[in-house]
Parts: sequence; structure tokens; C-alpha cells
Amino acid sequence: MNKKKVLDLNAIVTECGVLDDIGLDVLAKNLDRLENHHSEDELVFIYNHFITLCRNQDFLMYLVRCVDKYREKSSLALILELLLDSNNSTNLRSMCAKVIANFKDTSAVTTLLYCLNDKHEHYKVRLACADSLGKVGDKYAVAPLINIVQDEEEKSVYVRESAAVALGMLGDLRAIDPLVSILESKKGFLDKFTFLKERIIEVLGKFDFSSERIFKALAHSLTDESACVRINAIEALMDSNDNRAYDLIKEMLDDLDEEVKKNALIALYNMVGREILDEILEDKKYCNFLKDEAKNMIDEYEEEMLANE
Repeated sequence: MNKKKVLDLNAIVTECGVLDDIGLDVLAKNLDRLENHHSEDELVFIYNHFITLCRNQDFLMYLVRCVDKYREKSSLALILELLLDSNNSTNLRSMCAKVIANFKDTSAVTTLLYCLNDKHEHYKVRLACADSLGKVGDKYAVAPLINIVQDEEEKSVYVRESAAVALGMLGDLRAIDPLVSILESKKGFLDKFTFLKERIIEVLGKFDFSSERIFKALAHSLTDESACVRINAIEALMDSNDNRAYDLIKEMLDDLDEEVKKNALIALYNMVGREILDEILEDKKYCNFLKDEAKNMIDEYEEEMLANE
């Protein structure tokens, strides 16, 4: 059946007020009423038509949310056009990039990469595109994402971080060496580069730890001048299931930063349980800060046990 002949689109446009100066709340109610009179296929057809006509950015964002519920391929091309149109708001285009990921359609990868690689593009749009590339899951995006992560001339460290996270979602082994190389490089503590290292550690923690280079890179990160990087490395090593991790993390109990000490203690507790807390309390070599933390953790554990009785 030809829906174009059955549906009076002009009447529906007028009825819903898509081209009128009405509030978003009114439009939302009008669109909700359509669900009582039309099938899902018809609704998608109507929403797609509205998108081609509408210029109100708030309305368009609502319409994109509407088609996202059904994720029909006929809507994808329209959302890609909205993303590519630089006249649209940053919020709308960022939203489009995020919604595109939900379609899981690899045909969208080229457009997402185009926006991601455009250094004149707003960073929020680029962040959303990087995230979507990871979620779409097409390995074609691996090499371009690696290039973004490695690009030291990239002005936005957040874009590099997002590209690293996307590589983690893709899980392609080609990303390991480039990510480890960045982790091993030396940068100043005050450089925003430290945030990129934090994300890379989180990403590497998702890969198979059978890679000796990953383990060595994380172990080396325990000596990084950034406390946040050291903490992330502790958490990644804790989850590695490598027998060497316990001793490495235990050495961090002597770190000069109290937050690092605390996170090392928590990691050790997660690995072996109460025995590490008792050891801290009984051994004079440990500082009062650690003893206080160990006592607090024991008290919390005992309170939880009593509450569960």
C-alpha cells in the first residue's frame, strides 16, 4: 500500500502545528496523539516527513528522539543530513551523532569519521561522533581513531580521549601498541596530557592481559608523576588477574600521595579480603593514615555484617 496516497501529510502537518510558532510541550502532545491513530510504519513515515520540513531546532531534537524509538533505516539518512548541516545547532548535531549509534548501521561510519576528522568542527560534535564509532562497532574506524589518539597537534585532548575510549569499545588488537606508546611517553604533570593517559589506562584494562606489553605499561604507570594516573593503573592491575599485580600494588602503600595509598589499600582488600587490613594494623612499618583507613574499613565491614544478620 502506498502510504503517500493514504496519508494526507499536509493535513497532519497542520494538525500537529509542526511549522507553527507553538511551544515544544504543545508539539509533543500533538505528536503523542498521532500514536493513537497510526501504525508504527505510518508514524515513522510521518516523523521523517516532519524532519524534512521543520527548521525549529528544539522541534527537530524532539523528532529525532521520536524516530530513535523505531530506528528504521529510512530515518537514518535524514539524521545523517542533520548531522552534516553546520547550520544546525551544536546540541542537535551532537544528539544526532549519538542517535546514529543506536542504528548499528555501518553505512554511517563514513559520515561519523568525516565529522570527527574535521578539526574546525565543534568539539562536542566530534566527541559524540567518536563515541558513536565505538558503539557502531565497525573495525573500519580503528585506523582513523588511532590517528586521532596519536595526533599531538590535535587541540582538543577530550577528542583524543574519546577516540581512545572508542578504541576500547571496538577491542581491536591493533590499538594496543599505539595506546601503550602514548602511555609510555613522558609529559609534564601539569599538562592536560595526563587526562589522556588516564583514559588510555582504562581502555587497556579492557583488553586481554595476556599481552605482556599491556601489563608492563600499567606497571610502569605506577611511577607516573600524576597521582590520578597511578590510581587508574592500580585499578587496572587489580582487575588483571595477574599474580604479579598484588605485590606491585602493595608497594604503592608507600606512595607519598594519601589518595594513592588509600586506593592501593582498597584494591588489595578487593583482591585478598580482610587479611591485608589486619596486616596493616599489626605491622609497625605502616603509617597512621593507613592504619586509620584499615580500621575504618573493618568497622564498615562489621557494621554491614551486623545489618545483614
